[in-house]
Amino acid sequence: MNEKGDDFSVSSALRSEECGILFSPLDRLLGKRSANALARLNLYTVNDLILHTPFRLARRGELMAIDAVNDGDSVTVVARVLSNSIRPMNNRRGYILTVNIAEGVHELELTFFAKYDRPLKFHASKLGVGTLAIFSGTVSSYRGALQLTHPEYDLLDDDDAVDAEKIARPIPIYHAASKVPSWQIAKAIDVVLPYLNQGNLPDPLPLEWRKELGIPSKFEAIRALHQPQTEAQWMQAQERMKYEEATILQTILARRSERSKQNPAPMCKSRDGLALTAFDQSLPFELTRGQKAVGEVIAHDLELAIPMRRLLQGDVGTGKTIVAVRAMLQAIDAGNQAVLLAPTEVLAQQHRKSLEFLLGDLAKGGMLGAPESAIRLELLTGSMPAKEKRNALLRMAAGEAQLIIGTHALIQENVQIPFLGLLVVDEQHRFGVDQRDKLAEGAHMLVMTATPIPRTVAMTSFGDLNVSILDELPKGRSPIQTNVVPSWKSAWVDRIWERAREEIDAGGQVYVVCSRISPTASEDNDDTARFGVGTETETAKELAPFEAEDDRELYSVENLATLLRMKPEFEGKTIAILHGQMRPEEKSAVMHDFSRGRIDVLVSTTVIEVGVDVPNASLMVIMDADRFGLSQLHQLRGRIGRGSRPGLCLALHSAPEGTIAQERLNAFAQTTDGFKLAQKDLDLRAEGNVLGAQQSGRGSGLRFLSVLKDEKIITRAKDFAFGVVERDPSLGSYPALVAIIEELENSSESAYLEKG
Repeated sequence: MNEKGDDFSVSSALRSEECGILFSPLDRLLGKRSANALARLNLYTVNDLILHTPFRLARRGELMAIDAVNDGDSVTVVARVLSNSIRPMNNRRGYILTVNIAEGVHELELTFFAKYDRPLKFHASKLGVGTLAIFSGTVSSYRGALQLTHPEYDLLDDDDAVDAEKIARPIPIYHAASKVPSWQIAKAIDVVLPYLNQGNLPDPLPLEWRKELGIPSKFEAIRALHQPQTEAQWMQAQERMKYEEATILQTILARRSERSKQNPAPMCKSRDGLALTAFDQSLPFELTRGQKAVGEVIAHDLELAIPMRRLLQGDVGTGKTIVAVRAMLQAIDAGNQAVLLAPTEVLAQQHRKSLEFLLGDLAKGGMLGAPESAIRLELLTGSMPAKEKRNALLRMAAGEAQLIIGTHALIQENVQIPFLGLLVVDEQHRFGVDQRDKLAEGAHMLVMTATPIPRTVAMTSFGDLNVSILDELPKGRSPIQTNVVPSWKSAWVDRIWERAREEIDAGGQVYVVCSRISPTASEDNDDTARFGVGTETETAKELAPFEAEDDRELYSVENLATLLRMKPEFEGKTIAILHGQMRPEEKSAVMHDFSRGRIDVLVSTTVIEVGVDVPNASLMVIMDADRFGLSQLHQLRGRIGRGSRPGLCLALHSAPEGTIAQERLNAFAQTTDGFKLAQKDLDLRAEGNVLGAQQSGRGSGLRFLSVLKDEKIITRAKDFAFGVVERDPSLGSYPALVAIIEELENSSESAYLEKG
């Protein structure tokens, strides 16, 4: 900063410095006052600033729409002054300047307050009638009208009209803060850009790739983003940056895929007459066409030394578990161990019981009278008693445990699985990529998800995996009807419990799901702390992209169970509760009793969301359904209709007419097709949530690329990246690309790339 306090001065030492300019702190170029202001936008270095690009363009004479602003918004508008006036304030000492502005059709009021009228006269002199300016501030409402109080403003000179080239030049509009208006950011950019050139702004995109795409260099794109001569030039620069992000992302995925091939996996050759053969012969039903086709692909992958990396996605009830069991038995028949990794203890225990039921005598390995082809199952969870856990670890390390089911407890340094042939990961989105890859090193891996994933998201979130889809329900699955029930229609609410009693009397069982354990419980659930994942009350996080939470009291497991026990409809019926804060043995006992038909109504949190299979359960009641995301609603509904009884799902809600929450519920009621619901979910969600950005703490991590809209760009970038890595795994010919990838992989930024 110079002696006059010029906040945009540049030190002479910096003028000759080029190396490392991108990582120079902004105070060295702009002075401390501007640097401190920009820090409010998390802009600290030159690189931060140049990547804070305009979110839209305006033109002189092409004014931003005032009718789009809302109370509470931080906005930037371009408008012309219609009038101004200064008067004393009515109820306290001081003066008020009122300025009316318009962009041609709609008007907005500006207000400035001061103890004396002198500073207001200064503003009034600058904002004379007919003056054109950019105004920035936070919109507030006063007596039913919207206004900007003490807005920042920057005058646009009408003399520009004589300069045809300048009048045609777009005005960049930046996301700003209350004390950092858009034009202040633009002025900072004007100071910084002259110090950048092709040499000190490395371009990760190879020249031949840019030529093939017909896009500019990074240096040219950055200049065009901030100082575009035309809107077309700005759009081309945007596309170029999208290709950069897509290429970096896909190259990281390609390198991960290539690295997985460096450690050969056991070749699990199919062998007749062992456990898989016996299992197939014992099945009381015929596999679906999809199960057979996907099974053949997986069987072929397992026979190779190249580690299988496959994503198996299928809607609720499509039979992914059978496909996974057959794959694990193939690995075991070849003399290896198989692991099924589940996100919660409830689900791990449920998997063990399901596998024991499916395998029958085949699951009695090590017991007297067991078939020769029988295998030994092992369960490992974090809450097991120390002695029991120690014995399980010893059997696993000795290779005696052949099919291992467990939670995050398996991802520990003291866990040894020396003959691991196949890792099956259930509900991948609840595990970090590093976690799954560490456990699967030197083995095959099958990742399963019951949440259908659109193609573009699969290419970014699971781009290092081959994708298989199950889209056919097994024969005999019962249909599920879904009805939404408004909470303000008391007769309808009463009918829910009458309907529940009718279902019980007809031989069925009922789930009732609440978003809370107790009225005073935090939205954060206990399983999050125990397992490092969200498994129960994720409603606050799920709801965030849609609308603000209201203040109504939510139903809770403990209170609702007490209320239901007092209702005459449930006289003589057994009502139990289930939630993550219960001890593991308590949860296991409740699920055992419910699955055996000893419990009529199970009041639960979303701990039953995934994997729980009780064929006799035929009614699902979801309380405060507007507090859940679409995928979670669909998963909950998938707990019923798993037997011969038709399923009925009743979703009680308080969503007002015309809200996104109501639109979400309507979509839920209209279809049981998970793939359609997944696409609708994406349409309603903010992209940052699609990418798991709330874990990374900064937007979606992708500044330019949209995984929802840029399928063409993602596809081309994937073809390029995987081709380059296949030809040159070290990327020795692409040093700039390697540098940025290694920087990302060694920083927290890799979180959004890995979709952990």
